[in-house]
Amino acid sequence: MFSVGDKVVYPMHGAGIVQAIEQHELAGEAVDYLVMVMLLTDMRVMVPLKNVERVGLRHIITKDEIPGIEKVLGTPVEFNAKGITWNRRFNMYLDKMKSGNVLDVAEVIHILQTQENEKKLSTGERRLLGNARQILVSEMMLVCDESQKDAEKWLDKFFE
Repeated sequence: MFSVGDKVVYPMHGAGIVQAIEQHELAGEAVDYLVMVMLLTDMRVMVPLKNVERVGLRHIITKDEIPGIEKVLGTPVEFNAKGITWNRRFNMYLDKMKSGNVLDVAEVIHILQTQENEKKLSTGERRLLGNARQILVSEMMLVCDESQKDAEKWLDKFFE
């Protein structure tokens, strides 16, 4: 369960902090909402408590899990996208990101950033890469209690 002050990750939106648990009326019925403020966008997001699991909301990782992310980011890409249409690849990457699994997000970043460095990505894939980077950077900011600039510098070192 989640409490006010918890640091969480909402797939496709990134990391945030639970600000409140509020009750609002919806179609004549009282519904409890988890209210979060997203770290990088200052966006306020409300998720019905009954849908928290379905949308993939989770607590941020621990520092002990960072080496696993670094392993994914530092391992040469073995994904061969030849013969797969760009929209099918895009949907594969999107599904990984929607899973909310930090290692899947890191894998998407690694594949797309490597492709971007070798050849230019499509506009959609470039936007997806930016979103994936934002999700991981925001989580690392909370996990390591560091600035956005420092978290981005940590991520960029894998692609220099």
